[in-house]
Amino acid sequence: MSDLVDDKLRNYRTAPFDARFPNTNQTRNCFQNYLDFHRCNKALSAKDQDTAPCQWFQKVYKSLCPVTWVEKWDEQVEAGNFPGKL
Repeated sequence: MSDLVDDKLRNYRTAPFDARFPNTNQTRNCFQNYLDFHRCNKALSAKDQDTAPCQWFQKVYKSLCPVTWVEKWDEQVEAGNFPGKL
């Protein structure tokens, strides 16, 4: 399993097509992958498991989201007032 994840991360170029977000506007896709990354880290860390599979979500949101959005969301997460459910 981890070999498959490592291989996908190594060969990552840009966000693949996601059928949940078929439209040109990828704002929701960006936000969902940001949430998925933090949820994945939280869930695997709670179980004392390797969080490497979560890096996929991080690579996707970093390729889709504007840097200013990510910086703002990171600040909100640290401050405890992020609007999404993590």
